[in-house]
Amino acid sequence: MRVIVTGGCGFIGSHLIRKLLDIKKIKILNIDKFGYASDHSNIDEKLVTCNQSNYHFQKLDLSNKEELISVVENFEPDLIMHLAAESHVDRSIDNPSEFISSNIIGTYNLLEASRNYFRQLDQHKRSKFRFHHISTDEVFGSLGELGQFSEETAYDPRSPYSASKASSDHLVRAWYHTYNLPIVVTNCSNNFGPWQFPEKLIPLVITKAINNEIIPIYGDGNNIRDWLYVEDHVDGLILAATKGTIGHSYCIGGYGEETNKNIVHKICNILDKERPANKSYRSLIKFVKDRPGHDKRYSINSKKIKEELGWDAHYGLDKGLEETVKWYLEHLDWVKKTLEKSNYEGERIGLKSS
Repeated sequence: MRVIVTGGCGFIGSHLIRKLLDIKKIKILNIDKFGYASDHSNIDEKLVTCNQSNYHFQKLDLSNKEELISVVENFEPDLIMHLAAESHVDRSIDNPSEFISSNIIGTYNLLEASRNYFRQLDQHKRSKFRFHHISTDEVFGSLGELGQFSEETAYDPRSPYSASKASSDHLVRAWYHTYNLPIVVTNCSNNFGPWQFPEKLIPLVITKAINNEIIPIYGDGNNIRDWLYVEDHVDGLILAATKGTIGHSYCIGGYGEETNKNIVHKICNILDKERPANKSYRSLIKFVKDRPGHDKRYSINSKKIKEELGWDAHYGLDKGLEETVKWYLEHLDWVKKTLEKSNYEGERIGLKSS
């Protein structure tokens, strides 16, 4: 099998490529524009112990349609797994144009490159080809105290980020219905784990605590997210890409619902045990002005992918958090280098509002 992974130097993409490299007789092309959050360290670590000839990297921005068409045609993929996206809500508030360009125009260009390639294939190769679009639960908007997102939930995005991802989801489904492009869509809950760029909540809290800096919590901290360990997500992605029904979508959640406030408390408790200081890391917590348009609660019902494809989450929230915190404590040099390379110093972003 020949697989193109877009955004393979991102957090989820790099974990996916690591997993794919364990599968024999598979060739991988990683397409990544290598933006501020891109990093190849996770893949480099894996390549030491596997067949490097099965892996290729192509630095390419999906906005370059002509080159993208050429790359897809030359590689001749059986499967395209599309993860490339701008994904930080706060950044989308400050600069939505980047999200329109990457998540909407980039997806459109990839769909057109895939359609152009697909229509040239013979019947046998057509029957094998799939386009897998990886998306987020944030496209569904915000939940109240009850209920869960599922494949039947209506779209109701609330931020420039989620709106751009919702747009890309609709494009992918339109290319299936209009052009018969064989697609599968997955929508996941909040991922966490090793190698995540330190602007995201969990690594940001770890980094702030270790540096004895204020740990900010938006609003009252009672916003709820459904946390999914990245390894569990990757297992679900591979199942959906290879065994999912053409034209269907699958929701992947970790059944790890927790308030942001309690997540921060859990991280501080682990740090108090693993790297004790003169006082609890909880003393660094400060509640700050809420994010504009902050969704109240996310929760995913993963019944469909569990029943149809046999997927399940193996990492509970507490186990995954403990492993994640320990990993960051062992890789503080990587965190430092990553922050320096990106020119991100842990400052708060996303304060612009109408």
